[in-house]
Amino acid sequence: METGGNGPPKPIWNIVMVSAIAAGIQFGWALQLSLLTPYVQTLGVPHVWAAFIWLCGPISGLLVQPIVGYFSDHCTSRIGRRRPFIAAGACLVAMAVFFVGFAKDIGHRAGDSLDNPTKPRAVAVFVTGFWILDVANNMLQGPCRAFLADLSGNDHKRMRIANGWFSFFMAIGNVLGYAAGSYSDLYKLLPFTTTTACDVYCANLKTCFIIDIVFLLSVTITAITTVKETPLKSNGSLDEGEGGSSEPFIVEIVTAFKTLKKPMWILLLVTCLNWIAWFPFLLYDTDWVGVEVFGGKVNGSSSEQKLYDDGVRAGALGLMINSIVLAFTSLGLEPVSRLIGGVKNLWGVVNFILAAGLAGTVWITKVAEAWRAKQGPQILTSPPTNVKSFALAVFGLLGIPLSVTFSIPFALASIYCADAGGGQGLSLGVLNLSIVIPQMFVSVISGPLDAAFGGGNLPAFVLGSIVAAISALLAIFALPNPKNQLSLNSGAVVGGGH
Repeated sequence: METGGNGPPKPIWNIVMVSAIAAGIQFGWALQLSLLTPYVQTLGVPHVWAAFIWLCGPISGLLVQPIVGYFSDHCTSRIGRRRPFIAAGACLVAMAVFFVGFAKDIGHRAGDSLDNPTKPRAVAVFVTGFWILDVANNMLQGPCRAFLADLSGNDHKRMRIANGWFSFFMAIGNVLGYAAGSYSDLYKLLPFTTTTACDVYCANLKTCFIIDIVFLLSVTITAITTVKETPLKSNGSLDEGEGGSSEPFIVEIVTAFKTLKKPMWILLLVTCLNWIAWFPFLLYDTDWVGVEVFGGKVNGSSSEQKLYDDGVRAGALGLMINSIVLAFTSLGLEPVSRLIGGVKNLWGVVNFILAAGLAGTVWITKVAEAWRAKQGPQILTSPPTNVKSFALAVFGLLGIPLSVTFSIPFALASIYCADAGGGQGLSLGVLNLSIVIPQMFVSVISGPLDAAFGGGNLPAFVLGSIVAAISALLAIFALPNPKNQLSLNSGAVVGGGH
Protein backbone atom coordinates (compact mmCIF):
# COMPACT_ATOMS: atom_id res chain seq x y z
CA MET A 1 0.00 0.00 0.00
CA GLU A 2 1.18 3.48 -0.71
CA THR A 3 1.58 5.37 2.50
CA GLY A 4 0.73 8.65 0.91
CA GLY A 5 3.68 10.24 2.60
CA ASN A 6 5.47 13.00 0.71
CA GLY A 7 8.73 12.77 2.64
CA PRO A 8 8.87 14.21 6.15
CA PRO A 9 5.72 15.59 7.83
CA LYS A 10 4.76 19.09 6.77
CA PRO A 11 4.21 22.02 9.19
CA ILE A 12 1.08 21.86 11.30
CA TRP A 13 -0.39 24.98 9.68
CA ASN A 14 -0.54 23.09 6.37
CA ILE A 15 -2.68 20.45 8.04
CA VAL A 16 -4.92 23.10 9.60
CA MET A 17 -5.46 24.84 6.25
CA VAL A 18 -6.42 21.62 4.44
CA SER A 19 -8.56 20.42 7.36
CA ALA A 20 -10.56 23.67 7.19
CA ILE A 21 -12.05 22.44 3.90
CA ALA A 22 -13.99 19.95 6.05
CA ALA A 23 -15.93 22.88 7.52
CA GLY A 24 -17.04 23.95 4.04
CA ILE A 25 -18.02 20.38 3.08
CA GLN A 26 -19.88 19.76 6.32
CA PHE A 27 -21.63 23.16 6.21
CA GLY A 28 -23.31 22.11 2.97
CA TRP A 29 -23.96 18.58 4.22
CA ALA A 30 -25.66 19.95 7.35
CA LEU A 31 -27.92 22.06 5.13
CA GLN A 32 -28.75 18.97 3.06
CA LEU A 33 -29.70 16.94 6.11
CA SER A 34 -31.79 19.64 7.78
CA LEU A 35 -33.54 21.32 4.86
CA LEU A 36 -33.65 19.31 1.64
CA THR A 37 -36.09 16.50 2.54
CA PRO A 38 -38.77 19.04 3.53
CA TYR A 39 -37.86 21.24 0.55
CA VAL A 40 -38.23 18.49 -2.04
CA GLN A 41 -41.74 17.78 -0.72
CA THR A 42 -42.71 21.40 -1.42
CA LEU A 43 -41.85 20.65 -5.07
CA GLY A 44 -44.61 18.05 -5.09
CA VAL A 45 -42.51 14.92 -4.47
CA PRO A 46 -44.45 12.61 -2.09
CA HIS A 47 -42.83 11.60 1.20
CA VAL A 48 -42.67 7.97 0.04
CA TRP A 49 -40.50 8.97 -2.95
CA ALA A 50 -38.26 11.47 -1.15
CA ALA A 51 -35.90 8.72 0.01
CA PHE A 52 -35.24 7.61 -3.57
CA ILE A 53 -33.79 11.02 -4.40
CA TRP A 54 -31.25 10.44 -1.63
CA LEU A 55 -30.07 7.33 -3.44
CA CYS A 56 -27.77 9.55 -5.48
CA GLY A 57 -25.48 10.07 -2.49
CA PRO A 58 -24.80 6.39 -1.80
CA ILE A 59 -24.55 5.54 -5.51
CA SER A 60 -22.05 8.31 -6.13
CA GLY A 61 -20.12 7.22 -3.03
CA LEU A 62 -20.12 3.64 -4.28
CA LEU A 63 -18.79 4.55 -7.71
CA VAL A 64 -17.10 7.93 -7.51
CA GLN A 65 -15.01 7.77 -4.35
CA PRO A 66 -13.03 4.59 -5.20
CA ILE A 67 -12.47 5.85 -8.77
CA VAL A 68 -11.44 9.35 -7.67
CA GLY A 69 -9.30 7.82 -4.93
CA TYR A 70 -7.50 5.61 -7.42
CA PHE A 71 -6.85 8.38 -9.94
CA SER A 72 -5.78 10.84 -7.25
CA ASP A 73 -3.24 8.24 -6.11
CA HIS A 74 -1.82 8.15 -9.65
CA CYS A 75 -2.38 11.74 -10.87
CA THR A 76 0.79 13.25 -12.40
CA SER A 77 -0.43 16.87 -12.57
CA ARG A 78 2.33 19.40 -11.97
CA ILE A 79 0.27 20.93 -9.12
CA GLY A 80 0.08 17.61 -7.28
CA ARG A 81 -2.03 14.49 -6.91
CA ARG A 82 -4.83 15.74 -4.66
CA ARG A 83 -5.22 19.46 -5.37
CA PRO A 84 -6.68 19.09 -8.89
CA PHE A 85 -9.48 16.88 -7.55
CA ILE A 86 -10.09 19.15 -4.56
CA ALA A 87 -10.37 22.20 -6.85
CA ALA A 88 -12.65 20.41 -9.33
CA GLY A 89 -14.84 19.05 -6.53
CA ALA A 90 -15.29 22.49 -4.97
CA CYS A 91 -16.28 24.04 -8.31
CA LEU A 92 -18.80 21.25 -8.97
CA VAL A 93 -20.27 21.71 -5.49
CA ALA A 94 -20.79 25.41 -6.19
CA MET A 95 -22.52 24.67 -9.51
CA ALA A 96 -24.72 21.95 -7.99
CA VAL A 97 -25.74 24.07 -5.01
CA PHE A 98 -26.84 26.82 -7.42
CA PHE A 99 -29.15 24.38 -9.23
CA VAL A 100 -30.59 23.05 -5.97
CA GLY A 101 -31.23 26.48 -4.46
CA PHE A 102 -32.67 28.03 -7.62
CA ALA A 103 -34.69 24.96 -8.74
CA LYS A 104 -38.07 26.62 -8.16
CA ASP A 105 -37.08 29.79 -10.02
CA ILE A 106 -35.63 27.86 -12.96
CA GLY A 107 -38.66 25.56 -13.04
CA HIS A 108 -41.06 28.52 -13.00
CA ARG A 109 -39.26 30.23 -15.86
CA ALA A 110 -39.33 26.95 -17.77
CA GLY A 111 -43.11 26.68 -17.42
CA ASP A 112 -44.04 25.30 -14.00
CA SER A 113 -47.41 26.60 -12.80
CA LEU A 114 -47.59 28.32 -9.43
CA ASP A 115 -51.04 26.80 -8.87
CA ASN A 116 -49.94 23.21 -9.50
CA PRO A 117 -48.60 21.59 -6.30
CA THR A 118 -46.34 19.35 -8.41
CA LYS A 119 -43.56 21.22 -10.22
CA PRO A 120 -41.96 18.71 -12.62
CA ARG A 121 -39.38 21.07 -14.15
CA ALA A 122 -38.23 22.25 -10.73
CA VAL A 123 -37.98 18.63 -9.61
CA ALA A 124 -35.84 17.82 -12.67
CA VAL A 125 -33.49 20.74 -11.94
CA PHE A 126 -33.34 19.84 -8.24
CA VAL A 127 -32.57 16.16 -8.86
CA THR A 128 -29.89 17.07 -11.44
CA GLY A 129 -28.25 19.48 -9.02
CA PHE A 130 -28.56 17.05 -6.14
CA TRP A 131 -26.85 14.25 -8.03
CA ILE A 132 -24.05 16.57 -9.15
CA LEU A 133 -23.72 17.76 -5.54
CA ASP A 134 -23.15 14.27 -4.17
CA VAL A 135 -20.71 13.36 -6.93
CA ALA A 136 -18.83 16.59 -6.20
CA ASN A 137 -18.81 15.95 -2.44
CA ASN A 138 -17.23 12.55 -3.06
CA MET A 139 -14.69 14.13 -5.42
CA LEU A 140 -13.80 16.58 -2.69
CA GLN A 141 -13.78 14.67 0.59
CA GLY A 142 -11.73 11.60 -0.41
CA PRO A 143 -8.75 13.56 -1.81
CA CYS A 144 -8.89 15.94 1.19
CA ARG A 145 -8.40 13.08 3.63
CA ALA A 146 -5.74 11.53 1.41
CA PHE A 147 -3.97 14.92 1.22
CA LEU A 148 -3.88 15.04 5.03
CA ALA A 149 -2.26 11.60 5.02
CA ASP A 150 0.32 12.87 2.51
CA LEU A 151 1.08 15.92 4.65
CA SER A 152 1.49 13.71 7.71
CA GLY A 153 4.12 11.51 6.04
CA ASN A 154 4.66 8.31 8.01
CA ASP A 155 4.38 10.08 11.37
CA HIS A 156 1.47 8.46 13.26
CA LYS A 157 1.39 11.24 15.82
CA ARG A 158 1.05 13.83 13.04
CA MET A 159 -1.69 11.69 11.48
CA ARG A 160 -3.64 11.77 14.75
CA ILE A 161 -3.19 15.54 14.92
CA ALA A 162 -4.48 15.85 11.34
CA ASN A 163 -7.53 13.73 12.13
CA GLY A 164 -8.18 15.80 15.24
CA TRP A 165 -8.17 19.01 13.24
CA PHE A 166 -10.36 17.45 10.57
CA SER A 167 -12.87 16.36 13.21
CA PHE A 168 -12.81 19.83 14.77
CA PHE A 169 -13.61 21.56 11.48
CA MET A 170 -16.34 19.00 10.75
CA ALA A 171 -18.03 20.05 13.99
CA ILE A 172 -17.58 23.73 13.11
CA GLY A 173 -19.20 23.16 9.71
CA ASN A 174 -22.08 21.24 11.26
CA VAL A 175 -22.80 23.93 13.83
CA LEU A 176 -22.70 26.70 11.22
CA GLY A 177 -24.90 24.75 8.80
CA TYR A 178 -27.53 23.79 11.35
CA ALA A 179 -27.52 27.29 12.84
CA ALA A 180 -28.13 28.75 9.38
CA GLY A 181 -30.89 26.20 8.72
CA SER A 182 -32.65 26.99 12.00
CA TYR A 183 -32.68 30.80 11.48
CA SER A 184 -35.95 31.80 9.82
CA ASP A 185 -35.00 35.36 8.76
CA LEU A 186 -31.69 34.64 7.04
CA TYR A 187 -33.20 35.53 3.66
CA LYS A 188 -33.31 39.18 4.75
CA LEU A 189 -29.54 39.30 4.26
CA LEU A 190 -30.16 38.69 0.54
CA PRO A 191 -33.62 40.12 -0.25
CA PHE A 192 -33.36 39.18 -3.95
CA THR A 193 -33.76 35.51 -2.99
CA THR A 194 -37.50 36.02 -2.43
CA THR A 195 -39.25 35.73 -5.81
CA THR A 196 -42.65 34.92 -7.25
CA ALA A 197 -41.87 31.23 -7.31
CA CYS A 198 -39.77 31.15 -4.13
CA ASP A 199 -41.46 31.82 -0.79
CA VAL A 200 -39.75 32.67 2.49
CA TYR A 201 -38.81 29.05 3.30
CA CYS A 202 -37.36 28.60 -0.20
CA ALA A 203 -35.56 31.97 0.04
CA ASN A 204 -34.00 30.93 3.35
CA LEU A 205 -32.71 27.74 1.78
CA LYS A 206 -31.41 29.65 -1.23
CA THR A 207 -29.59 32.14 1.02
CA CYS A 208 -28.03 29.29 3.02
CA PHE A 209 -26.65 27.70 -0.12
CA ILE A 210 -25.28 30.98 -1.47
CA ILE A 211 -23.41 31.41 1.82
CA ASP A 212 -22.22 27.81 1.47
CA ILE A 213 -20.81 28.51 -2.00
CA VAL A 214 -18.86 31.55 -0.78
CA PHE A 215 -17.62 29.77 2.35
CA LEU A 216 -16.51 26.55 0.63
CA LEU A 217 -14.76 28.30 -2.24
CA SER A 218 -13.00 30.64 0.18
CA VAL A 219 -11.52 27.89 2.38
CA THR A 220 -10.70 25.69 -0.62
CA ILE A 221 -8.92 28.41 -2.60
CA THR A 222 -6.99 29.44 0.51
CA ALA A 223 -5.90 25.85 1.19
CA ILE A 224 -4.84 24.85 -2.30
CA THR A 225 -2.97 28.10 -2.95
CA THR A 226 -1.06 28.19 0.33
CA VAL A 227 -0.31 24.48 0.83
CA LYS A 228 2.05 23.08 -1.76
CA GLU A 229 2.02 19.48 -2.91
CA THR A 230 4.81 17.38 -4.34
CA PRO A 231 3.85 16.19 -7.86
CA LEU A 232 3.86 12.54 -8.81
CA LYS A 233 6.30 11.87 -11.64
CA SER A 234 5.04 10.22 -14.80
CA ASN A 235 6.85 6.99 -13.82
CA GLY A 236 4.56 6.71 -10.79
CA SER A 237 6.86 7.96 -8.03
CA LEU A 238 7.02 11.13 -5.99
CA ASP A 239 9.91 13.54 -6.27
CA GLU A 240 11.04 12.23 -2.88
CA GLY A 241 11.11 8.70 -4.25
CA GLU A 242 7.86 7.19 -3.01
CA GLY A 243 6.95 4.18 -5.11
CA GLY A 244 3.59 3.99 -6.87
CA SER A 245 1.57 1.07 -8.11
CA SER A 246 1.10 0.72 -11.86
CA GLU A 247 -1.71 -1.84 -11.60
CA PRO A 248 -5.07 -0.97 -13.18
CA PHE A 249 -7.90 0.29 -11.00
CA ILE A 250 -9.95 -2.94 -11.12
CA VAL A 251 -6.90 -5.06 -10.23
CA GLU A 252 -6.05 -2.82 -7.28
CA ILE A 253 -9.56 -2.77 -5.81
CA VAL A 254 -9.95 -6.56 -6.24
CA THR A 255 -6.56 -7.04 -4.58
CA ALA A 256 -7.60 -4.78 -1.71
CA PHE A 257 -10.70 -6.94 -1.05
CA LYS A 258 -8.87 -10.26 -1.46
CA THR A 259 -6.26 -9.30 1.11
CA LEU A 260 -8.75 -8.19 3.78
CA LYS A 261 -8.41 -10.16 7.01
CA LYS A 262 -11.26 -11.38 9.23
CA PRO A 263 -11.10 -8.38 11.63
CA MET A 264 -11.59 -6.01 8.70
CA TRP A 265 -14.57 -7.96 7.38
CA ILE A 266 -16.17 -7.81 10.83
CA LEU A 267 -15.43 -4.08 10.95
CA LEU A 268 -17.15 -3.59 7.58
CA LEU A 269 -20.18 -5.58 8.80
CA VAL A 270 -20.53 -3.60 12.05
CA THR A 271 -20.08 -0.33 10.15
CA CYS A 272 -22.69 -1.41 7.60
CA LEU A 273 -25.25 -2.24 10.30
CA ASN A 274 -24.37 0.96 12.11
CA TRP A 275 -25.29 3.02 9.05
CA ILE A 276 -28.52 1.10 8.44
CA ALA A 277 -29.41 2.29 11.95
CA TRP A 278 -28.26 5.87 11.45
CA PHE A 279 -29.48 6.76 7.98
CA PRO A 280 -33.28 6.83 8.62
CA PHE A 281 -32.77 9.39 11.36
CA LEU A 282 -30.29 11.45 9.33
CA LEU A 283 -32.72 11.37 6.42
CA TYR A 284 -35.95 12.22 8.25
CA ASP A 285 -34.97 13.86 11.55
CA THR A 286 -36.26 17.37 10.81
CA ASP A 287 -39.30 15.97 9.00
CA TRP A 288 -40.06 13.89 12.13
CA VAL A 289 -40.05 17.02 14.30
CA GLY A 290 -42.23 18.90 11.81
CA VAL A 291 -44.83 16.13 11.33
CA GLU A 292 -44.89 13.82 14.36
CA VAL A 293 -43.75 16.21 17.10
CA PHE A 294 -45.28 19.52 15.96
CA GLY A 295 -48.22 18.00 14.07
CA GLY A 296 -47.67 20.04 10.92
CA LYS A 297 -48.20 19.12 7.28
CA VAL A 298 -46.15 20.04 4.21
CA ASN A 299 -49.21 20.55 2.00
CA GLY A 300 -51.85 21.28 4.66
CA SER A 301 -53.55 24.53 5.62
CA SER A 302 -51.50 27.65 6.22
CA SER A 303 -51.53 26.94 9.97
CA GLU A 304 -50.42 23.35 9.42
CA GLN A 305 -47.66 24.48 7.06
CA LYS A 306 -46.47 27.01 9.64
CA LEU A 307 -46.37 24.29 12.31
CA TYR A 308 -44.36 22.11 9.95
CA ASP A 309 -41.89 24.92 9.18
CA ASP A 310 -41.53 25.66 12.91
CA GLY A 311 -40.84 21.98 13.52
CA VAL A 312 -38.21 21.81 10.78
CA ARG A 313 -36.42 24.81 12.27
CA ALA A 314 -36.61 23.21 15.72
CA GLY A 315 -35.12 20.05 14.20
CA ALA A 316 -32.29 22.09 12.70
CA LEU A 317 -31.65 23.54 16.16
CA GLY A 318 -31.58 19.97 17.48
CA LEU A 319 -28.99 19.05 14.86
CA MET A 320 -26.86 22.00 15.94
CA ILE A 321 -27.05 20.76 19.55
CA ASN A 322 -26.16 17.30 18.26
CA SER A 323 -23.02 18.71 16.61
CA ILE A 324 -21.93 20.55 19.75
CA VAL A 325 -22.26 17.34 21.79
CA LEU A 326 -20.38 15.50 19.03
CA ALA A 327 -17.48 17.96 19.17
CA PHE A 328 -17.09 17.77 22.95
CA THR A 329 -17.62 14.00 23.13
CA SER A 330 -14.92 13.30 20.53
CA LEU A 331 -12.33 14.78 22.90
CA GLY A 332 -12.99 12.09 25.51
CA LEU A 333 -13.30 8.96 23.40
CA GLU A 334 -9.80 7.60 23.94
CA PRO A 335 -9.71 7.79 27.78
CA VAL A 336 -13.27 6.42 28.03
CA SER A 337 -12.38 3.49 25.76
CA ARG A 338 -9.52 2.60 28.09
CA LEU A 339 -11.82 2.63 31.11
CA ILE A 340 -14.33 0.20 29.59
CA GLY A 341 -11.91 -2.25 28.01
CA GLY A 342 -11.15 -0.99 24.54
CA VAL A 343 -12.68 0.55 21.47
CA LYS A 344 -14.99 -2.36 20.62
CA ASN A 345 -16.70 -2.10 24.01
CA LEU A 346 -17.04 1.66 23.59
CA TRP A 347 -18.59 1.18 20.15
CA GLY A 348 -21.00 -1.41 21.54
CA VAL A 349 -22.09 0.79 24.44
CA VAL A 350 -22.78 3.82 22.29
CA ASN A 351 -24.68 1.70 19.76
CA PHE A 352 -27.01 0.72 22.60
CA ILE A 353 -27.39 4.47 23.27
CA LEU A 354 -28.23 4.89 19.57
CA ALA A 355 -30.85 2.12 19.83
CA ALA A 356 -32.39 3.75 22.90
CA GLY A 357 -32.44 7.20 21.29
CA LEU A 358 -34.17 5.95 18.14
CA ALA A 359 -36.71 4.02 20.22
CA GLY A 360 -37.28 7.20 22.25
CA THR A 361 -38.66 8.94 19.15
CA VAL A 362 -41.70 6.62 19.38
CA TRP A 363 -42.41 7.63 22.96
CA ILE A 364 -42.00 11.35 22.22
CA THR A 365 -44.33 11.05 19.23
CA LYS A 366 -47.00 9.33 21.35
CA VAL A 367 -46.72 12.03 24.03
CA ALA A 368 -47.11 14.76 21.39
CA GLU A 369 -50.10 13.00 19.79
CA ALA A 370 -51.78 12.58 23.18
CA TRP A 371 -51.34 16.28 23.90
CA ARG A 372 -52.85 17.25 20.52
CA ALA A 373 -55.78 14.87 21.06
CA LYS A 374 -56.46 16.51 24.41
CA GLN A 375 -56.42 19.99 22.82
CA GLY A 376 -58.82 19.01 20.04
CA PRO A 377 -58.37 19.08 16.24
CA GLN A 378 -59.39 22.73 16.00
CA ILE A 379 -56.39 23.86 18.10
CA LEU A 380 -53.27 24.14 15.96
CA THR A 381 -50.35 25.22 18.10
CA SER A 382 -46.81 24.17 18.89
CA PRO A 383 -46.36 21.34 21.41
CA PRO A 384 -45.63 22.18 25.04
CA THR A 385 -42.12 22.95 26.22
CA ASN A 386 -41.56 19.52 27.76
CA VAL A 387 -42.26 17.76 24.43
CA LYS A 388 -39.90 20.09 22.57
CA SER A 389 -37.26 19.54 25.25
CA PHE A 390 -37.57 15.76 24.96
CA ALA A 391 -37.12 15.97 21.18
CA LEU A 392 -34.06 18.23 21.48
CA ALA A 393 -32.67 15.92 24.19
CA VAL A 394 -32.78 13.00 21.74
CA PHE A 395 -30.78 15.03 19.22
CA GLY A 396 -28.22 15.87 21.91
CA LEU A 397 -28.02 12.29 23.19
CA LEU A 398 -27.41 10.94 19.70
CA GLY A 399 -24.37 13.22 19.40
CA ILE A 400 -22.53 10.72 21.64
CA PRO A 401 -22.84 7.66 19.37
CA LEU A 402 -22.38 9.85 16.29
CA SER A 403 -18.95 10.97 17.52
CA VAL A 404 -17.96 7.31 17.77
CA THR A 405 -19.43 6.49 14.35
CA PHE A 406 -17.32 9.29 12.87
CA SER A 407 -14.11 8.01 14.47
CA ILE A 408 -13.79 4.37 15.50
CA PRO A 409 -14.35 2.73 12.07
CA PHE A 410 -11.65 4.87 10.49
CA ALA A 411 -9.24 4.45 13.41
CA LEU A 412 -9.67 0.66 13.31
CA ALA A 413 -9.47 0.52 9.51
CA SER A 414 -6.12 2.32 9.59
CA ILE A 415 -4.85 -0.63 11.66
CA TYR A 416 -6.62 -3.56 9.96
CA CYS A 417 -5.92 -2.36 6.39
CA ALA A 418 -2.22 -1.65 6.89
CA ASP A 419 -1.31 -4.49 4.53
CA ALA A 420 -4.35 -4.39 2.22
CA GLY A 421 -2.58 -2.87 -0.82
CA GLY A 422 -3.51 0.20 -2.86
CA GLY A 423 -3.06 3.91 -2.21
CA GLN A 424 -4.52 6.19 0.43
CA GLY A 425 -7.34 7.34 -1.83
CA LEU A 426 -8.32 3.83 -2.91
CA SER A 427 -8.25 2.52 0.65
CA LEU A 428 -10.64 5.25 1.77
CA GLY A 429 -12.90 4.38 -1.14
CA VAL A 430 -13.03 0.72 -0.13
CA LEU A 431 -13.89 1.63 3.47
CA ASN A 432 -16.58 3.99 2.20
CA LEU A 433 -18.45 1.03 0.66
CA SER A 434 -19.55 -0.11 4.12
CA ILE A 435 -21.21 3.29 4.56
CA VAL A 436 -22.83 3.87 1.17
CA ILE A 437 -24.27 0.36 0.61
CA PRO A 438 -26.48 0.56 3.74
CA GLN A 439 -27.53 4.06 2.72
CA MET A 440 -28.72 2.65 -0.61
CA PHE A 441 -30.61 -0.09 1.25
CA VAL A 442 -32.31 2.40 3.57
CA SER A 443 -33.12 4.80 0.72
CA VAL A 444 -34.92 1.98 -1.11
CA ILE A 445 -36.90 0.50 1.78
CA SER A 446 -37.59 3.42 4.16
CA GLY A 447 -40.22 5.15 2.00
CA PRO A 448 -42.29 2.00 1.28
CA LEU A 449 -41.80 0.83 4.88
CA ASP A 450 -43.14 4.09 6.28
CA ALA A 451 -46.01 4.08 3.78
CA ALA A 452 -46.96 0.52 4.75
CA PHE A 453 -47.39 1.64 8.37
CA GLY A 454 -49.31 4.85 7.76
CA GLY A 455 -46.87 7.19 6.06
CA GLY A 456 -44.92 8.45 9.08
CA ASN A 457 -41.24 8.30 9.96
CA LEU A 458 -41.43 5.96 12.96
CA PRO A 459 -41.23 2.56 11.20
CA ALA A 460 -37.79 3.37 9.75
CA PHE A 461 -36.66 4.68 13.17
CA VAL A 462 -37.79 1.44 14.85
CA LEU A 463 -35.89 -0.58 12.24
CA GLY A 464 -32.83 1.55 12.97
CA SER A 465 -33.19 0.93 16.71
CA ILE A 466 -33.27 -2.85 16.24
CA VAL A 467 -30.29 -2.87 13.87
CA ALA A 468 -28.32 -0.58 16.23
CA ALA A 469 -28.75 -3.12 19.03
CA ILE A 470 -27.52 -5.91 16.73
CA SER A 471 -24.48 -3.87 15.71
CA ALA A 472 -23.75 -3.22 19.40
CA LEU A 473 -23.68 -6.94 20.17
CA LEU A 474 -21.43 -7.65 17.18
CA ALA A 475 -19.04 -4.86 18.16
CA ILE A 476 -18.69 -6.21 21.70
CA PHE A 477 -18.55 -9.95 21.01
CA ALA A 478 -17.17 -10.31 17.46
CA LEU A 479 -14.86 -7.35 16.80
CA PRO A 480 -11.27 -7.84 18.05
CA ASN A 481 -9.51 -5.05 19.91
CA PRO A 482 -6.36 -3.85 18.12
CA LYS A 483 -3.13 -4.58 19.93
CA ASN A 484 -1.90 -1.01 19.57
CA GLN A 485 -4.91 1.28 19.65
CA LEU A 486 -4.69 4.50 17.73
CA SER A 487 -5.95 7.76 19.16
CA LEU A 488 -9.67 7.91 18.48
CA ASN A 489 -9.87 11.65 18.22
CA SER A 490 -10.41 11.36 14.49
CA GLY A 491 -13.24 12.25 12.18
CA ALA A 492 -14.66 11.30 8.84
CA VAL A 493 -17.05 12.93 6.37
CA VAL A 494 -20.41 11.08 5.86
CA GLY A 495 -22.86 11.09 3.36
CA GLY A 496 -23.36 10.69 -0.02
CA GLY A 497 -20.90 8.78 0.52
CA HIS A 498 -21.63 11.28 3.04
